Amino acid sequence: MSEDVQLVQQCLTGDELSMRAFLSKYQGLVFSLCLRMLGHREDAEDVAQDSLVRVFRNLEKWDQQRPIKPWLLTIAANRCRTALEKRSKLPSQNDLAIDLASERREHSKHEQEQLDIGEELELALGELREDYRTCFVMYHQEELSYQEIGEVLGCPQGTIKTWLHRARAQLAKRLQDRGVVADPSMLEAT
Repeated sequence: MSEDVQLVQQCLTGDELSMRAFLSKYQGLVFSLCLRMLGHREDAEDVAQDSLVRVFRNLEKWDQQRPIKPWLLTIAANRCRTALEKRSKLPSQNDLAIDLASERREHSKHEQEQLDIGEELELALGELREDYRTCFVMYHQEELSYQEIGEVLGCPQGTIKTWLHRARAQLAKRLQDRGVVADPSMLEAT
């Protein structure tokens, strides 16, 4: 029996220590995905909490023959999509997003030159389409396989590979345009 299966079974019995251990093990993963998808810390905290509540409510539905990480991330990604959909219906939030994007572009050249590659990558990730960004984060930061990402996002592996390729190409171009990397092909090889 795997460690995750044993932990889930203990959680299902109502063992509070196991529930805390489960939260300790997975809350960072869920929050990280929510923050990447939503781009706003407070929203990410709310959606991550909502996602984990849903996980606990539906823990008995998890197929113990499959890894738990993709199942958790599917729930979190779905909650993020719902939050993004709600956000898109609020004009003030869209105006704020446009204002923030304009503000980023208006940074002085000197300030932009001071950014390190990590900050540049974060800015570039923020400019990607949501599905490309999510795919990139799940593959490179959460280390999920194409199949696992496909399960989380409800897409075929071929789509995941295409999105990942396009995300890398767009990130490479952005970093090259900013003079951060000279050869963008070094970012595309994976």
